[in-house]
Amino acid sequence: MRSIFTDPPAWLARSVRVVTVVELAIGAFALIIIFFLVLLQAGQRYLPIDGWPWTGELARFSLVWLTFVVAGVLVTSDSHLSIEMVDAVRSPLVRQVVRVISCLVVAAIGVGLSAEAWSLTADQGIMKSPAMRMPMSWLYGISLIGFVSTTIRALVAALQYAVVGAPEVRHGEDEVPAL
Repeated sequence: MRSIFTDPPAWLARSVRVVTVVELAIGAFALIIIFFLVLLQAGQRYLPIDGWPWTGELARFSLVWLTFVVAGVLVTSDSHLSIEMVDAVRSPLVRQVVRVISCLVVAAIGVGLSAEAWSLTADQGIMKSPAMRMPMSWLYGISLIGFVSTTIRALVAALQYAVVGAPEVRHGEDEVPAL
């Protein structure tokens, strides 16, 4: 059975890859910023000069951006937090229903977070961060990208699980023994 989920058109697969690369690039850039700024803050403690307060602020903002921008990618790659006990259920119908419902819950939460981020982006443009004087709308705007991506990807995943079904879970020798 040919389906858009099992054999997507080339333009769609390419578009998803481009969006994923952009989100991962933003996340990687935020991670690099966090690493260097925290390293810089640690070094400033041992120098006889005053520290720069903006380094801590930008590191915290970068952590927010990293968390929310990459959330959509985690939904698509099935790498987000999940209860593996449900995946171990042998009934494909139960796995399918649970996965569809969980994706719909993630999408509903994504809609709520997207709406709030949109509101904050529109309303908080005049507010500035204390140290960097960055418009707070930038903080919420980048987070909005992740929330919208998570919502769309969760809806697509719910449709995929509803149409194609939940992936098979192998039981037996491939399982990692419990400690």
